[in-house]
Amino acid sequence: MPNPTGAPNSAHPAAQAAAGHWVLDPAQSSVQFHSKGMWGLITVRGEFTAISGSGDVQPDGSALGTLVIRTESVDTKQAKRDTHLRSADFFHSEEHPELVFTATSVTRGAEDTVEVAGELTLRGTARPLVFTAKVTDATEDAATLEAEIPVDRVEHGITWNKLGAIKGPTFVTVKARYERRD
Repeated sequence: MPNPTGAPNSAHPAAQAAAGHWVLDPAQSSVQFHSKGMWGLITVRGEFTAISGSGDVQPDGSALGTLVIRTESVDTKQAKRDTHLRSADFFHSEEHPELVFTATSVTRGAEDTVEVAGELTLRGTARPLVFTAKVTDATEDAATLEAEIPVDRVEHGITWNKLGAIKGPTFVTVKARYERRD
């Protein structure tokens, strides 16, 4: 993408993203998670199957946007556990149908990365979240961001932990494919 003076930017993958409105392609994106359970003896894995999002790339290459996850779409391949995760003990999907990350700043980082800062809203509680994402498969009209982000459930009011069985943070792995749509 040219800079405001018309000169080309560096070879940084994020430099290729053209200014404009970008929309998440859910067919090429995923949000998965894993967390230690049974006192650290097993790893519970799952994914959210309903995600959406959009953002805007500014002329200077910075960006902002949202990623929306439907909490009732949680899928761990175990129906009883999924029902429990949708309950008031965890996501409380009936009252909080969406988990939303709002990126207030996405700026170029080192090599093939971007630095992302924003807020994660889960169960009605918004907390700041900052992480580094790797930019892959970037062109002027499409880019994929990949990141693994630790999330502290307790900061968002998810305190259920029968007999201390859940250990440490939950790690959320995001692969977000955005395409320019202006």
